[in-house]
Amino acid sequence: MDAYKIVLADDHALFRQGLRRLIEDVAELEVVGEACDGMELLKLLDAIVPDMVILDISMPNLRGLEAIGKVKMKCPDAKVLILSMHREYIYHAMSAGADGYLLKEDADRELFSAIDNIREGRVFLSPRCAGDLIGSRVQSLDPLSGREKEVLKLIAGGKANKEIADILFISIRTVETHRANIMTKTKLKNTADLVRYAIQRGYA
Repeated sequence: MDAYKIVLADDHALFRQGLRRLIEDVAELEVVGEACDGMELLKLLDAIVPDMVILDISMPNLRGLEAIGKVKMKCPDAKVLILSMHREYIYHAMSAGADGYLLKEDADRELFSAIDNIREGRVFLSPRCAGDLIGSRVQSLDPLSGREKEVLKLIAGGKANKEIADILFISIRTVETHRANIMTKTKLKNTADLVRYAIQRGYA
């Protein structure tokens, strides 16, 4: 099986080196490039197509928040994991299209959980960050019913259809119907998009 290719973008060389050593201790992961700022990252992506970019929010020349969209334009299939010391940018990063948000202080414990979750199509947040999103600004109009919001909240919490059915005392078929209705109403296409939607509205 081909290695999962990762690019690191952080303006602190020692931190990048430490992160690279951690990642390359795992046989199936490979760091294929490093950048010290946002502009260098974009140039690097002209030559390399990674599976994931691990990106710092605070970088010179092009900040991480602005870089997220540009990374997605250059490499539409690449996942973006934000790695930051700052909790206050979570909402903006996820709204910009990030697939995960990991605090640097949690990196030693949660890095591989973040990578694995994102590889499998889920959104990852540092555990201590989830509550920060509850007070985030949300759009005033919401097309979802109360039950659909309950289902969405459980989806965002990583629950499978059977687990949701057991928690809400409904059938799996009913869960599937609610999930389909949520995706139709929100015009979203996959679970990662649903999780991001839930985060933006403060359900997760």
